[in-house]
Amino acid sequence: MTNRICHIEIDEKGLARPTAEIEQERRVAIYDLLEDNSFTLPRRPDREQPEGPYRVLLAIRDGRLVFDIATEDGTRAAEFHLSLGPFRQVVKDYFQICESYFDAVKRLPPSQIEAIDMARRGIHNEGASILQDRLDGKAEVDTDTARRLFTLICVLHWG
Repeated sequence: MTNRICHIEIDEKGLARPTAEIEQERRVAIYDLLEDNSFTLPRRPDREQPEGPYRVLLAIRDGRLVFDIATEDGTRAAEFHLSLGPFRQVVKDYFQICESYFDAVKRLPPSQIEAIDMARRGIHNEGASILQDRLDGKAEVDTDTARRLFTLICVLHWG
């Protein structure tokens, strides 16, 4: 399948060292993303669009989220920059609920952990929805791909 991401990289320049929990979230998101994703660059009337699969570099540059995209063989395919503003509150909420979740796993009964996890999934879905909206016209992703990419965006915000 060509409409997918075959490699993803996080530009770690200037990022704070992640906690063990954040690092685990990142590893799981990357693994899940590479196992199953849907990523398409829309056709443009003004230029030829290279086919995937795609290599994606995620970075924060000049206060903006950058998607630097190449084909599997390294041919440049696209680069777009998204404002971080729409993500700030949901990322903050996501980190707070994740902190509660990681703490709960250590000391609370399963019923309370499940309630916190449901809230965490809700915030995660909200972040994925914002990402899909922000990518409109730039890239098409399904909900699961957006969720995994949102996790990686959170990793970029860490610290």
